[in-house]
Amino acid sequence: MELSQSHCNGQEASLLDAQLELYRNSLAVVKSMALKSALDLRIADAVDHHGGAATLAEIASKVTLHPSKIPCLRRLMRVLTVSGVFAVAAGGGDDGEPVYELTPSSRLLVGSANQAAIMSIFLHPTLVVPILGVGEWFHRETPDPCIFKQAHGQSLWELAERDAAFDALINDGMASDSRFIMDFVVKEHGEVFQRIGSLVDLAGGLGAAALVISKAFPEVKCSVMDLGHVVAKAPGGTDVEYIAGDMFESVPPADAVFLKWVLHDWGDNECIKILKNCKKAIPPRDARGKVIIMDIVIGAGPSDHKHKEVQALFDMYIMSVNGIERDEKEWKKVFMEAGFSGYKIMPVLGFRSIIEVYP
Repeated sequence: MELSQSHCNGQEASLLDAQLELYRNSLAVVKSMALKSALDLRIADAVDHHGGAATLAEIASKVTLHPSKIPCLRRLMRVLTVSGVFAVAAGGGDDGEPVYELTPSSRLLVGSANQAAIMSIFLHPTLVVPILGVGEWFHRETPDPCIFKQAHGQSLWELAERDAAFDALINDGMASDSRFIMDFVVKEHGEVFQRIGSLVDLAGGLGAAALVISKAFPEVKCSVMDLGHVVAKAPGGTDVEYIAGDMFESVPPADAVFLKWVLHDWGDNECIKILKNCKKAIPPRDARGKVIIMDIVIGAGPSDHKHKEVQALFDMYIMSVNGIERDEKEWKKVFMEAGFSGYKIMPVLGFRSIIEVYP
């Protein structure tokens, strides 16, 4: 059968390209769900088990799929390779069957510092379903329930306190991210934690970030403050102290307060209240007091489309819990209204930044 080449004029080609772009955006959810399927089936682990390259049959055997599902697995792997999660080895296997390899992305889904848990948060139905109701939410007058509460009848934080499995999902995911990113931070940007004697990781969950800081800088006395039901599950036998408390009420005294992916969960008024409590807890600037924030600064960092897109998508995603990803002007407003004298933004973490804020 002979295939003929398409010959469209400029206007027709533009219309088809425009339609293609709509389809790509509409079907982007399939990419997300394909990744979720890969996580659920532990496909990256299966490929890694075979030395980083495996056939469909080998993957199916390792993830215990029925042979009848191999044709469907082939279709799933096609999506995962097109989206860059896996790759097809040149030449294939001896029988001409494709051999799937790990890529830099899927290598982050295996091993001790893997990112599977944090990806599982973003792909979990409890957090995906509310986003389907954004259009309905826009028709409602402010103030109103956040998008998450509109879907579930309670806030994310209320659900986490009442549902142990959901609470574990959040804590495990944040710990997964902390183990990955904090190892990079202390090695490449450790100066942030130098010349301080104590640090409190505010809303620090199970303390994954504080444990990395404490190990890299044993001279820094590290503590974690979070809600009681969170610190009740904290690991024992470490040099990190765990404190039950509410950051909206007070913050334990320390030379530095650390806030990793915390302030983006809250609106300006709540952030100002948190930061005012932080300011009370730290010494003056000339005594090296500071707040260290790890969060997105919209527009900061690499200017390629991929980084800009992730920042914009994160802002839309965090809107579901009434959070916001801020640009520099919006961050400055919050800092100044909380009574701080200055700040420094270091866009050194890909789509995220380190921000030092000074009293």
